[in-house]
Amino acid sequence: MSVEAGIISMVILVVMLGIRVPIGIALLSVAFGGLWYLRGFGPSMGALRSIPVDFVSHWTFSAVPMFILMSAVASRAGITTELYKSMRLWFGRLPGGLAIATSFAGAGFAAICGSSLATTAAMGRIAVPEMLRQGYDKGLATGCAAAVGTVGALIPPSIIMVIYALFAEVSVSKMLIAGVVPGLLTTVVYAVMIFTRCTISPKLAPRSDLSGVTLSDKFSSLKRVWPVAVIAVAMVGAIYGGIATATEAGAVGAIATGLVAWSQRSFRMSELREAAIETATTSGALFLIAIGASLLSQYLALTGLPAFLSDHITGLTTNPILIILICCVLYLILGAFLDTLGIMLLTLPILLPIFASAGINEIWAGVILVKMLEIGLLTPPVGMNVFVMSRVVGKEVRLGTIFKGISWFLAAEVVIMALLIAFPELILALPNMMTS
Repeated sequence: MSVEAGIISMVILVVMLGIRVPIGIALLSVAFGGLWYLRGFGPSMGALRSIPVDFVSHWTFSAVPMFILMSAVASRAGITTELYKSMRLWFGRLPGGLAIATSFAGAGFAAICGSSLATTAAMGRIAVPEMLRQGYDKGLATGCAAAVGTVGALIPPSIIMVIYALFAEVSVSKMLIAGVVPGLLTTVVYAVMIFTRCTISPKLAPRSDLSGVTLSDKFSSLKRVWPVAVIAVAMVGAIYGGIATATEAGAVGAIATGLVAWSQRSFRMSELREAAIETATTSGALFLIAIGASLLSQYLALTGLPAFLSDHITGLTTNPILIILICCVLYLILGAFLDTLGIMLLTLPILLPIFASAGINEIWAGVILVKMLEIGLLTPPVGMNVFVMSRVVGKEVRLGTIFKGISWFLAAEVVIMALLIAFPELILALPNMMTS
């Protein structure tokens, strides 16, 4: 009967998420109601008192507000504009140069942001108007800026990687480092695809007139963005070398980003206040979601549903590749309708025991799942990155045009995913070389 209760609870939870009940409230409601049904009111209240404190007081979770603060400060300090200007000078002469510049600038911003939606919005405001003025195809311009936002969840700092690591009980530092190569690979594959398309069909992206730009001009453009590169490399290097934990690196990164913003004279006290408020509200929302997911994990463990599904799936196949492919299909379906964080926290209590039974490396699986969640941000009918882009560009570009432009990047994602699944070392090489 407990397993049936678990299945019914999951159906109720999916329905609640589908009708847009806030994720944290949906998770808490289903978990508390299920515990009440199985154990009674007293034990369920006891769990509600103890589990949130135990989870939120976890030291590593404090990295999340630091990463959010970095993102909030960076997005208000004009750092994105300078990154794009510099990348435009370096790549602008190539076929599709402005779109390629957008890909690399987005990856650079992701290194101090950690949010897919924030990266998409930033590149949409800065890069898309420039590409449209140059006569770029509207689908290519908006599709590129929307797709590059997905890199924000892979390259450290990544909030969703931290949350996954906490639930999977793996090293947060190794999880963050594991996203570096997949993030860079995504950027490079996007750039190659853009270059190839625009070489074959030059009308998609008229060449920019940068005939007067010298090599000296290109290096001069780096003067205002080199602190960003230093911050990103220092954070990754400190985590990779075991010099600092993810939390410590996040704190230093947040302070350094603030100092860079202040030094550029483009950051006012009012914006600092706005960044602090955004950090507090976003962190509070994420904490509520994490508490709900933690409580749900405890409830599902009592129902025996994760073990039940794990036994059945591993009874069908123990092939790690096949299990990962099944998970990818599941995430692709759920990603078309539900929020990314909601999908992850909804499925992890069930998938993690399956990974353990099949001997699947949790860090490798985690990066694959995060990548699939980010692909879900591009697929209809929800496609949050696409809708963010649509809000940024307004009526100038139709929603259908953006989805059409995204289709080429989804084709590139098939190549990227095939490489990451076929060659796990692309994900695991860096974490395996870490000392801790």
